[in-house]
Amino acid sequence: MEKTGCCGPSPNPSDLFTLRCFNAIPCLSDPVKRSTWCLRLGLVTLHMILLGFMFVFVEEFRQNSKEHPWYTLIYMLLVVATLVLYYFTSGSSPGYVIDAMRDFAETEASLRAPDFSNAVVTVDGNQSGQNLLGNNLTIWTNLVMDMYPPGTSVRDYTCPYCNVVQPPRAKHCHDCKKCVLQFDHHCVWLGTCIGQGNHCRFWWYILEQTAVCIWTGFLYVENLPAHSERAMWVDVIMIIVISILLVALMFLLLLLIFHSYLVMTNQTTYEILRRRRIPYMRGIPGSVHPFSKGACRNLYSFCFARTSVYAMEPLPRALELEQMSKPYTCSDVVLCRCC
Repeated sequence: MEKTGCCGPSPNPSDLFTLRCFNAIPCLSDPVKRSTWCLRLGLVTLHMILLGFMFVFVEEFRQNSKEHPWYTLIYMLLVVATLVLYYFTSGSSPGYVIDAMRDFAETEASLRAPDFSNAVVTVDGNQSGQNLLGNNLTIWTNLVMDMYPPGTSVRDYTCPYCNVVQPPRAKHCHDCKKCVLQFDHHCVWLGTCIGQGNHCRFWWYILEQTAVCIWTGFLYVENLPAHSERAMWVDVIMIIVISILLVALMFLLLLLIFHSYLVMTNQTTYEILRRRRIPYMRGIPGSVHPFSKGACRNLYSFCFARTSVYAMEPLPRALELEQMSKPYTCSDVVLCRCC
């Protein structure tokens, strides 16, 4: 029978404990952030289990570590570097349109309007974009619309959720509740969007995670041969782990190859999967990558040349698209025009 006091039923102890946790760590009160932190904790736990099992139950691995300590040290450093890059990528900004607007407003304030420091920079509600830019809203709109073909309507590229004019390649993310520059996809594993600001880090994280998966699988296979003094259940667990690592490796390799292709052609996952639904991509042939500058220049721009996470790419004009649609000739290949 539930105990009641003078003011009503007494609170449940488990509810009180949950409330205290939410007050101590505010991010846990948000279900999305709570699930993200659970995934992050799960990733660290998984790596620790894989390492701990080898050290505790596999005698051969301990002996090899004593004979070749540098080999084990380099492997552990790779695991740590992968986890650090994972947290760094998951906590980085993908490049939100609203932040680009804020950066644009601050630039305009420093160059033109000395009294712009009183403008509203707190974003909330459907009017956030207009409040943020204030009197410079027209300048931002003209800047963005100049990136589209002449005659494009502003209404077609105004986000109904953020109420901002989206530059080319931007898209609203319903999970982050913001428009993202050069939107690729929302990564559930990282708990954030992948966009212009963190796509490069995401690619390096996939590469390191693939290397860790290959190395870990090799260590398990190397120490798999049956040992007379080792329990059979240890070998069974090792076989199960190798099977899981094999499936994870196939997924990571496909993901790495796919995103390497995106980097070389300057495309995004969203542009490939939803090409026919993007208004400015509908009239462009499927074999033409409108934002590609050649494989080498795309790679250089992706890794080194990007000076700001808020840089925006205009759509190529009709003459440029016509040139892109032409097949490469032998002279183009010799002169590296295709690169």
